[in-house]
Amino acid sequence: MFEKLLVANRGEIAIRVMAACEELGIETVAIYSDADRNAGHVAYADEAYNVGPAPAADSYLDGETIVETAKRAGADAIHPGYGFLAENADFARRVEDAEGITWVGPKSETMERLGEKTKARTVMDEAGVPVVPGTNDPVEDAETVAELGEEYGYPIAIKAEGGGGGRGMKIVRDAAEVEDALEAAKREGEAYFDNDSVYVETYLDSPKHIEVQILADEHGNVRHLGERDCSLQRRHQKVIEEAPSPALSDALREEIGEAARRGVREAGYTNAGTVEFLVEDSVGPEAQRGGGSDAAGPAFYFMEVNTRIQVEHTVSEEITGIDIVAWQIRVAAGEELDFEQDDVGFDGHAIEFRINAENPANEFAPTPGHLETYDPPSSVGVRLDHAVSQADDIGGDYDSMIAKLIVHAPDRERCFRRSQRALKHFEVEGVHTTIPFHRLMLENDVFRGGEHTTRYLDEELPPERLTDAVERWGSTAGGASARPASARTLTVEVDGRRFEVLVENGLVAAEDAAAGDAGDGGGASPAEAGAITAEMQGTILSVDVSAGETVSAGDVVCVLEAMKMENDVVAAVDGTVADVAVSAGDSVDQGDTLLTLE
Repeated sequence: MFEKLLVANRGEIAIRVMAACEELGIETVAIYSDADRNAGHVAYADEAYNVGPAPAADSYLDGETIVETAKRAGADAIHPGYGFLAENADFARRVEDAEGITWVGPKSETMERLGEKTKARTVMDEAGVPVVPGTNDPVEDAETVAELGEEYGYPIAIKAEGGGGGRGMKIVRDAAEVEDALEAAKREGEAYFDNDSVYVETYLDSPKHIEVQILADEHGNVRHLGERDCSLQRRHQKVIEEAPSPALSDALREEIGEAARRGVREAGYTNAGTVEFLVEDSVGPEAQRGGGSDAAGPAFYFMEVNTRIQVEHTVSEEITGIDIVAWQIRVAAGEELDFEQDDVGFDGHAIEFRINAENPANEFAPTPGHLETYDPPSSVGVRLDHAVSQADDIGGDYDSMIAKLIVHAPDRERCFRRSQRALKHFEVEGVHTTIPFHRLMLENDVFRGGEHTTRYLDEELPPERLTDAVERWGSTAGGASARPASARTLTVEVDGRRFEVLVENGLVAAEDAAAGDAGDGGGASPAEAGAITAEMQGTILSVDVSAGETVSAGDVVCVLEAMKMENDVVAAVDGTVADVAVSAGDSVDQGDTLLTLE
């Protein structure tokens, strides 16, 4: 077994991995950016190292620095968690090539083969796993996409080869949309995954999103731990997951599980992973169907393999009693799975609620801020995976998720009642969260009946219900006077006199603690008149206007990626673009001027 493991991640998943290490007797090493100096995962670890400034590209995505840090710390293993470099085959290869360090995950060549969606489709097709009709090779131009649209019938989906979570995917409903959609998919693929290659497949309009958790060791053993239903999504981002799925028959459940095992075995996959499927009643030719001989029943189609631990692995752990993260580490250490497929039992029902710093009434827009109150629930059947505490600042540098509430009960109905109790007692003040949305869903007949599809939130749930839910159950979010997410107060003593120093966006403003007078230093300069500024820290994906161009109120002037979401920045008034201060690829801070109108 390993002696010391570095977790190449942050937040709750870093703590989750460290907890598994503690039980295995392994020392832990955290890494952190400048924005995470006081983060929960840093305090939890046995030791911690700074790997760079706040932008992920300069810290959590800096593979070279991370491996060098592991060597410096004397770590003999690296666990990537999820996100960041978790599915980066080049990073996995870098770790594999580092003397004395083991990669906790599938082999880099397997990650490369399954991480690119066209290659994964080919592997699964050869293993006899049903795939969505589409291309197994990249497409290069709009004409080819339009031809495929005519061949398959609209709608079709253009997808980035390295994509996931809806990023790099564009839906095309007629030929007129092809050119813009192709450009956007390629742009997002390059921005998110450093790969602008895309492919095309039939778009299933109303599917269920079903995924199967698998574990495979280096001794030829492959097990599945049942399925999870991840159909409740907004903009292709999961918000609630549950296990088992309320929509599958026992026969279909067994068939999907065995298809997942067959596919990863044929791929030579090891460690933990997830095989994702789409399940839909409207189906294509029988030769392309899953679902056995029941031609009238639902069909299932392979979508992708996630070559890492998933956010929602927790619900599989709750119903099986199997510590998936611990098995990731044990498999990487060469151990053999000590249970057979028939030994895997399923106890009751589990639901995971992603508690995000987002405002459901404002299209789930991220809401960085200061946690004035943070009082999560406890008691029977409640698990909380988190890395925050009261008085923490929730910045806009990374993902908006602040906690995962997982509820387990003997059956789904009781799990709902237990979830209602837990969410009622989950108190958060200072930022908007998704708690009101979750409470709404527990009263929603479509969700309760298991009839929701991936389209339900975006296209069928009336927006006014979300507004009502926030008004009914929402927290008090910080207003304009609230401390900025990037601010910290330090107490210092100079010549025997006590001062409180506010460090804000790298600038210092001192306050006399005794008299309250303002000290030396200043704050950020107010934005110039007519300026359109960044509402949060992020990366500019595209700039859609140029100097001298006339814009109208509501026009998109640029696209900002923040907290894993693509946000349109729009003009608030009519005007002419006087100056553009940013370019695609630039990192910006909250309050930075993006462009100026006159």
